[in-house]
Amino acid sequence: MHHPNRRRAATSVLALALATTLLAGCDNPPATVKIGVAQPMTGNLAALGQDMHQGVKLAVDELNKAGFKIKGKPVTLEVVAVDDRADAATGKQVAQQLVDAGIVAVIGHLNSGVSIAAAPIYAEKHIAQLAISTNPRYTELNLPTTLRLVANDTLQAKAIGSYAGQLPARNFAVLDDGTPYGKGLADGAAAQLPKANKTVALRQSFDDKTTAFDELAVKLKGAGVDGIVSTLNDFQVVALVEALRKAGHTQVALLGGDTLKTPTAFKAAGVLQGGLYATSPILEPREFPSGPRFLEAYRAAYKTDPAYGGHYSYDAMHVLASAMRRAESAQPKAVLEALRAIDGYAPVTGSMKFNERGEQRYGVISVYLARNGLWEPQVRSDAW
Repeated sequence: MHHPNRRRAATSVLALALATTLLAGCDNPPATVKIGVAQPMTGNLAALGQDMHQGVKLAVDELNKAGFKIKGKPVTLEVVAVDDRADAATGKQVAQQLVDAGIVAVIGHLNSGVSIAAAPIYAEKHIAQLAISTNPRYTELNLPTTLRLVANDTLQAKAIGSYAGQLPARNFAVLDDGTPYGKGLADGAAAQLPKANKTVALRQSFDDKTTAFDELAVKLKGAGVDGIVSTLNDFQVVALVEALRKAGHTQVALLGGDTLKTPTAFKAAGVLQGGLYATSPILEPREFPSGPRFLEAYRAAYKTDPAYGGHYSYDAMHVLASAMRRAESAQPKAVLEALRAIDGYAPVTGSMKFNERGEQRYGVISVYLARNGLWEPQVRSDAW
């Protein structure tokens, strides 16, 4: 006959052993670790979103090839990419998809409005969100998970206002694309212009798809506007410059935000006598000592040059890998804590370090001039 107490004791020992095994296995890295990538993969901003995706993929391929390990255990990194369509509602849906898929962290999103909308979904599960979005509101959500890869729009607005102040133009129009990114940045720049003795003759918002600017071009000509500050997208600026050419009003300088600084915008270069300028927290790969090696690898993989911030998403992936190694874990919360503390070696840009707000500690803004099929750096600063 079995003694009931003895059986209970045996069961307790078994339960304790099982619990200990489970706990020990709790932070044993899985064989595959999923990295989320949430970017606009289709639509007007697809080239930028695809570039961000390709930067991550390039890094993941390198890390897998080199035999990435966590806690000495070989781990395969897997990219789970979703299309947020540059839309806040879609961004929330795909963020939930990524959370449900069991990602350790996400490199997303491109657009500030989308990053802000999706942020609480990642935060609920302690998933680090590494965004290239630049609106200050993203980190002002006060969520521990919101990390920014580049300088924010507060610094960029100062850069636009300061550089516009040095242009010979006196009478400015300030135009934005109606998004949180565009509107916030344009408002900041508009506030800077009077300090440089410039007049804001026209302040107008559009949506981020408008390309019919004939009426605006006539209005700008009538108002004698010789300087434009714009946070419209690259394809919108191309349409605006074409409308200005048709209206016979090209004695203008145009200074844009970072969504202008793409190869698409070269279609508008050379038309405006005052020059086509873009400010950006996204420096060119060729501006960094390690840039040529990255460009060579990127071209070999994708048969094209990066369109936007692929080198930042590439670096973000390498820094994320360092955080996993340092945390000896693929648990989102442990990786997040390691990321917040890290002064990570970034292969192209040199370093990524986040301050207590999740802002990039070494963020800078550069000003570029479109000339001869290149964005030529004019000046850059981390202070402005």
